[in-house]
Amino acid sequence: MQPALQPQIATLRRDGFVVARNFVPDDALISLRGVALRELAARAPPLELEADLKYPGAPQSTDAAGGRTVRRLLDAYGRDPVFAHWGVAPGVRAWMRAYFDEDVLMSRAHHNCMMTKHPRYGSMTGWHRDIRYWSFEREDLVSVWMALGEETSDNGALWFVPGSHVMTFGEVQFDDAKFFRLDRPDNAEIVRAAVSPRLDPGDAVFFHCNMLHSAGQNRSDAVKLSLVYTYHG
Repeated sequence: MQPALQPQIATLRRDGFVVARNFVPDDALISLRGVALRELAARAPPLELEADLKYPGAPQSTDAAGGRTVRRLLDAYGRDPVFAHWGVAPGVRAWMRAYFDEDVLMSRAHHNCMMTKHPRYGSMTGWHRDIRYWSFEREDLVSVWMALGEETSDNGALWFVPGSHVMTFGEVQFDDAKFFRLDRPDNAEIVRAAVSPRLDPGDAVFFHCNMLHSAGQNRSDAVKLSLVYTYHG
């Protein structure tokens, strides 16, 4: 393992997430944002719409006000070479190799996307674990979330429950869609420990697939953009 990465890897293993400051340089941010805004304007498929998800705060249908609001630009890796480069960039490759200590593969099935959150119609994401998206013999996947702009609790930033990636939960603590049930007092007590790290443009957050996390609505006047990939050994 590269010595410089040891503290970050240790924090991830302990807390389930870690922030890497200034992970994406300024020139790359300009390129990534340019491609993202171009693709959003073109509405180039494949897309996922807020109305498709029906999360709290989302438009009720594609015919409703804001019903064509994009949630994710899917298949980021195959969408544009600028996106693809950051899926396999030396910094990402070194980080994942240090964590897994074996050959590393990218998941193309989920979190291979440019995540967007729009003002007014960007919905809330309930508490969940991302392992619900995959079925692996070993539940050990790590996502990298690269902030292309400022991310705060005011524009829909991520919230995490530190240490929840090693907690054991029963099926009854989740609903049918695998969201953590906040109507249960024991669950509500767990999420009271949540924190929301502020991300500056170019910061990245690495988090484990069993980390309990959520995200609020975007109360700002600008679209929030984040490039997200997930890896496994």
